[in-house]
Amino acid sequence: MGQLFLPMDLEDLIPANHVVRIVNDTVERMDDELFFQYYPGGGRSSFHPKMLTKVLVYAYTQRIYSSRQIAKALRENIHFMWLSARQTPDFRTINRFRSERMKDIVEQVFAAVLELLIDEGYVKFEHYFLDGTKIEANANRYTFVWKKSTDRFQSRLQAQIRELLTEIEQANQQEQREYGERDLEELGKDQDQPITSEQLDTLVTSLEQQLSESPKNNPLRKAIRKIRKDYLPRCEKYEMQQATFQDRNSFSKTDPDATFMRMKEDHMKNGQLKPGYNVQVGTENQFIVGFSIHQRPTDTRCLIPHFEQMWERFGILPQSVIADAGYGSEENYSWLAHEEIEAFVKFNTYYQEQTKRFQNDISRFENWIYDAERDEYICAGNQRLTFRYERTVKTEAGYSSKKRYYQCDACGTCPLKNQCTKSKNNRQIGVSVTLQEHKQRARANLTSKRGRKLSVQRMVEVESVFGQIKGNRGFRRFLLRGIPKVTIEMGLVSVAHNLLKVAASLA
Repeated sequence: MGQLFLPMDLEDLIPANHVVRIVNDTVERMDDELFFQYYPGGGRSSFHPKMLTKVLVYAYTQRIYSSRQIAKALRENIHFMWLSARQTPDFRTINRFRSERMKDIVEQVFAAVLELLIDEGYVKFEHYFLDGTKIEANANRYTFVWKKSTDRFQSRLQAQIRELLTEIEQANQQEQREYGERDLEELGKDQDQPITSEQLDTLVTSLEQQLSESPKNNPLRKAIRKIRKDYLPRCEKYEMQQATFQDRNSFSKTDPDATFMRMKEDHMKNGQLKPGYNVQVGTENQFIVGFSIHQRPTDTRCLIPHFEQMWERFGILPQSVIADAGYGSEENYSWLAHEEIEAFVKFNTYYQEQTKRFQNDISRFENWIYDAERDEYICAGNQRLTFRYERTVKTEAGYSSKKRYYQCDACGTCPLKNQCTKSKNNRQIGVSVTLQEHKQRARANLTSKRGRKLSVQRMVEVESVFGQIKGNRGFRRFLLRGIPKVTIEMGLVSVAHNLLKVAASLA
């Protein structure tokens, strides 16, 4: 005998504190206008952006990142069915929404979740633990372009172009009489200036005009063909590559925004370079309270852009920052001090200074006595280094640092000279007073009772978050390409992580 099955109410199958309910309630709190302002209207009716946002965020909590797998879950998984009210957008719709629509709203969604965390008391925005991790880009690992190689090829091409133009001048007697020993007018008189593709295009047009007046000039015809078919395309290619590099040393052809970096998770353990992004994450109580995407492998030059983006997005900066020695530069210390942010940031020699080897090293000026009254350093050999001059030094990032240089006049008679310096001349040191002041302040902060507590807490803050994201949830490689889309993915990862933490606290 057949049985009658009525449609099941999925509501009864979802536990009260399940993460899918947390996702649903969090997104429902957001104003509809936040989502609709990016829809121009017209055309066929679309799926509600709130529903698609819920589905994407929940999918990221469940280690489901592929749009095809998300579409499959919407047809088979009761949690997805309940969240979407049994609507089944296909993978193209999901991918289009994530790639195109989410770029406008992902930051607002993250901000709304952050506001929820603050309101519920999960975070206070008091202590900001900052660290970076490298995540591989969705790019071919072997389609790399290196700046040094491009510089070399470009220089070689410039020499070939100059050589060809010299041959043209020598072969064309009429042009020889008109221009003498000078370069062609289209290229100017400065031999040191590189020839641009625009100048080369203008030149070859001029040469083609000359060829039309003397069609039997075969050397000229051959030179024009060489420029059109070989030199001009290569010149344009190298210019495009130089523009893509900006201040980087490499990029990937399949994702030009990605830079080749050394990944810790390299399974071959050979330090292989892979295209990726440096993801900077700030946490408090292991909740993600800030994130940013960077193209530079090192963390030092990421701190200021990270907080500048944070201010632009949310209009808020933390009260204190706790970070490792990778961020301890004069520029970073100065910026944090200017913004009145308390810095618990180590510098590169912080741990070395605590070792006996460092403290007994007589060549380190940090171990010498400074006579502030006479502005002199007294070395281990009781010799005085007097002030000679001051110089402004610029870093790669354009930051200007003032250095004061001191020199000793009696190193030749000092019995400790061989332990102090390898130079045959008198010892000279360069000291940044600003950096030394920042270091002294950092030492005081880090060695205080509060500083020691925060330093211990830092060890389990951001690294635990990275472990959850990359280890437990398997997010080790971006699916989308380009910084705007990678930012979307990291935003979804961050929102998913925070809501999972909320759900765990309620369980």
